[in-house]
Amino acid sequence: MDPYLSMAAFALASSITPGPVNLVALSCGARFGFRASARHVAGATIGFTLLLLLIGLGLYELLERAPILLRGIQWGGVAFLFYMAWRLAADDGRLQPEGATSGLSLFAGALMQWLNPKAWLASVAGMGLFAASGDVLRVWLFAGLYFVICYSSIACWAGAGAFLARYLQEPQRVRWLNRSMAVLLVGSALYLMVG
Repeated sequence: MDPYLSMAAFALASSITPGPVNLVALSCGARFGFRASARHVAGATIGFTLLLLLIGLGLYELLERAPILLRGIQWGGVAFLFYMAWRLAADDGRLQPEGATSGLSLFAGALMQWLNPKAWLASVAGMGLFAASGDVLRVWLFAGLYFVICYSSIACWAGAGAFLARYLQEPQRVRWLNRSMAVLLVGSALYLMVG
């Protein structure tokens, strides 16, 4: 198989599958609409791509030398998943609360990726598979390809949320969606704790 096709398939499989960032994009799209979710989508994509690049350029080797930092990142990610689950579960279900005109900020989207255990796993695995030789050009090519696919994937989740909004006009339905997303996030966090 062509190496770039393999890279694209890996990036798509990692980016489109459910994870904390995608679940939040779905909820954000449902609450604020697709356009208002664009900052979250862009921030999450930029944050992930930066993480991927840094992993490919040597960050992971540095972290392996300091396992306490790697463990701290893992537990920070677990705590973040619980926090996001709590925020979703506590949401009142109004699609556009007063004073709220947009979803998460660009920075919040980027930070989510840095605290997202799935993003770390995908970065380490992807760079291990496609750029383990340390070829800097290959690291950059993989990151560029991943950027496009990651952006498209997160945007699909935000778009799905925006589509679902027409069926979620009642706060009770929005609360049901958010609490379902919260349960999935808690499940992800518990999996990471025991895994």
